[in-house]
Amino acid sequence: MPRYLVTSALPYANGPIHFGHVVGAYLPADVYVRTLRLQGEEVLFVSGTDEHGVAITIGAEKEGVPYAEYVAKWRASIKSTFDRIGIGFDVWSGTSISPPHAALSQEFFRRLGEGGYLQEKESEQLYCPKDEMFLADRYVAGTCPFCGFRPARGDECPRCGKWLDPLALLEPECKVCGTRPERRKTRHWYLDLPKLRDEHIGAWFEDHPWKPNVKAFIGNQLKEVEPRPITRDMSWGVPLPADLAHGETGKVLYVWFDAPIGYVSFTAEWAAARGTPDAWKDWWRGPDTRLVHFIGKDNIPFHCLVFPSMLFGVKQRYVLPWQVPANEFYNLQGKKFSTSAGWYIDLDDFFARYDAESARFYLLSSTPETADSEWNWNDFQRVVNTGLADTIGNLATRVLKFIEKNFDGRVPACDPAHRAELDRVLFEDCGAFGDPALAIREFRFRRASEQLIENARVANVFIDKLAPWSLKKTDPARCASVLSTCCEWIAWISRWSAPFMPGKAQRLWEMLGNAGRVDALGWCGVPERPTWRSLAAGQKLGVVEGLFAKLDDKTVQAEIEKLQGRG
Repeated sequence: MPRYLVTSALPYANGPIHFGHVVGAYLPADVYVRTLRLQGEEVLFVSGTDEHGVAITIGAEKEGVPYAEYVAKWRASIKSTFDRIGIGFDVWSGTSISPPHAALSQEFFRRLGEGGYLQEKESEQLYCPKDEMFLADRYVAGTCPFCGFRPARGDECPRCGKWLDPLALLEPECKVCGTRPERRKTRHWYLDLPKLRDEHIGAWFEDHPWKPNVKAFIGNQLKEVEPRPITRDMSWGVPLPADLAHGETGKVLYVWFDAPIGYVSFTAEWAAARGTPDAWKDWWRGPDTRLVHFIGKDNIPFHCLVFPSMLFGVKQRYVLPWQVPANEFYNLQGKKFSTSAGWYIDLDDFFARYDAESARFYLLSSTPETADSEWNWNDFQRVVNTGLADTIGNLATRVLKFIEKNFDGRVPACDPAHRAELDRVLFEDCGAFGDPALAIREFRFRRASEQLIENARVANVFIDKLAPWSLKKTDPARCASVLSTCCEWIAWISRWSAPFMPGKAQRLWEMLGNAGRVDALGWCGVPERPTWRSLAAGQKLGVVEGLFAKLDDKTVQAEIEKLQGRG
């Protein structure tokens, strides 16, 4: 039986995350993991923050705080956002704090070298004699050689958009002290991707089934792949093993190299915390493991080419990815999310005013699975009001409030004489229904969210057809049977909702008077006649309350105007 090792791309600990990040790599993974667990699968969900690299050192230096303190702040901030929206990892760590991470990253480097998959090259790099350090591209400013703009960054010109080599800048300056840097030779190590492609990874990728966007992206890159640098001259990062550095000092493993190894080191950290320090090997080297990477499309090269090359190259029987359900970009109201440009949603304000699980469902319903999509406030209002409040919330309250008033707040009995006929109406005359898990397992989260609403709509059609409020006067026994049938279907809606909105699913389950955790029951599939009913007649209902607050036009318009006013 397979086990599922699910990872979400390590968010960079250099600032807050937004809904585009959440829906790109984390929320779909959480729903997938919850569904697999409900179906009895063995699953481990791994993530944490990526905490090395130049951008972090610059951010920390601007704030005047130590690097470790800086990444700790953003690690906590990012985890807080995940907690608010109900994303639950089995292990959450960071590449600068995970105890096994540095040694494991160095082991990867060492084994790749032993296998002949590393190249050493000497090249020139800008060096600041005052600060006594080689300057990474973002530590250099100068005049763009293409358009003359100053100050252009060492990696890109903000005016003409050209990618730049720091050595090509005219009149370069160290951004730390303003000193003019000099050229000095330095040695760096490169991962021999062409050799790894030709030896195994190219054929593996071509023979593997992928999402169309992944297949096209990597198919093009494989043709032109080049050796990729895996070391840098800086102080913040995993140090290069001293015995392999040939006397070179001040070198660390490039952040893109050590970051994906975090998936492995975090798993090892999880295993050690459970008192089973070798258990991580079962997940990463076991032949039954299915490794699933949830990422955004900008991470496709790392997860479908570079990291698999590293896993293969160390020759330790590491599993290669089974699926990489990469999503496209998620925007905000027609433009890219941008905190600096004011085009963002303040999540502290959002969670103080809006329901997190309604947002969770909306994000899933608009997931950028095959094309870029966006958060749109009017569409959010439509999904919450029509899809959630009217279709699920209103169904529950009108059925259960009617039972409170007319049946002493207890689930009515279904007369056996009515059962077959009511089942026929519900199953055949009220619309199609299906199993949302089928779409989830195919990484079609939009379709899965649609399926949940369609399933709830069936009960609304049923109750409108049979009008129990009228039957109460003319045929009380049949009225009771209809309401009992509605309660049974609401219980199914609760169970179907568990991966999408776990808190709402539990509240709905308890409103029916059920005890225990709804997600402890396992996945329910689809109801089948005549065995689908399970509620006990006479069961006392719990507290019946509204599940979803509707959004009015004024509130939504104010959000749009606030956004436009900032942007």
